[in-house]
Amino acid sequence: MSIENRFDETPLAREIADLTRRRVALAEQQLPLPGRTRVFTIANQKGGVGKTTTTVNLAAALAQAGARVLVIDLDPQGNASTALGIDHRAETPSVYDVLINDVDMADVIQYSPEFEGLACIPATIHLAGAEIELVSLVAREQRLRGALQHLLSQQPFHYVFIDCPPSLGLLTINAFVAAREVLIPIQCEYYALEGLSQLLNNIKLIERHLNPDLAVSTILLTMYDSRTNLANQVVNEVREHFPRETLRALIPRSVRISEAPSYGQSVISYDGNSPGSLSYREAASEIAHRGEPAATAPPQPVEQPAQLPGVPVSTQFAEESGHESSYDEGHN
Repeated sequence: MSIENRFDETPLAREIADLTRRRVALAEQQLPLPGRTRVFTIANQKGGVGKTTTTVNLAAALAQAGARVLVIDLDPQGNASTALGIDHRAETPSVYDVLINDVDMADVIQYSPEFEGLACIPATIHLAGAEIELVSLVAREQRLRGALQHLLSQQPFHYVFIDCPPSLGLLTINAFVAAREVLIPIQCEYYALEGLSQLLNNIKLIERHLNPDLAVSTILLTMYDSRTNLANQVVNEVREHFPRETLRALIPRSVRISEAPSYGQSVISYDGNSPGSLSYREAASEIAHRGEPAATAPPQPVEQPAQLPGVPVSTQFAEESGHESSYDEGHN
């Protein structure tokens, strides 16, 4: 065997060849644009699974492909706003003003310098108190949906991604009510599936009481390390339980993905040839080619909850899902 052939069979050479093949395949693709706006809520009550990273990089990948994309930052930390290079200082008009003060979304929208057609509704620190302030407002679970529908009637977008905090409070309920699709990032770690059943049950409750169009359409596996048996076991288990929802693309652990937000960029523009960037572009391609699902039911059923007459829906939701409703206690 020649030296050249032996070199071609080394792990490094195979990795380089694979990255080149993926880059060429992505460059040759033209992503289809949806006929109507697809609204995703990126949700998982477990923290650190890659919700914000996934939101930002899928949005950037689709915008790079020519789609008009809106990111709504519903996390008081404002990390999605930071990653898109959006100003979100305390005095900046933000999603807080939309939810609490009925400000038009068109008055708070900002466009990312990264890609044309990539916009963001920023979050500021004021959003941290919105859970309590929403309690006394009329249609508290519907406020984001109403504002978003009004914006889309004026400024059409192909995709809307709503980045949620790692909790199941009123902010996350507003996100579920505003969306038609749920995307769940799952970390390839030991505790990955813990709490997933509860999340699916909560989504089912939202579908029954507040948003009959809601469906879990996409599961994305993140922080994948192919060198470990554990990561591969998690991948196999998730794909076995959710074969239709789980994307083929796997998001690897990547230094480039972690570095990009510190430069106010997504990994798509920070290092477009990195494995992390290619993986998010592949995930975006799958989402675009799949289209909006026809089914509207989450993949796991739950028992029909009893109707509680005279109890606000979000209070009933909290009771049925087994969570304390602290904001309702403060209101009462």
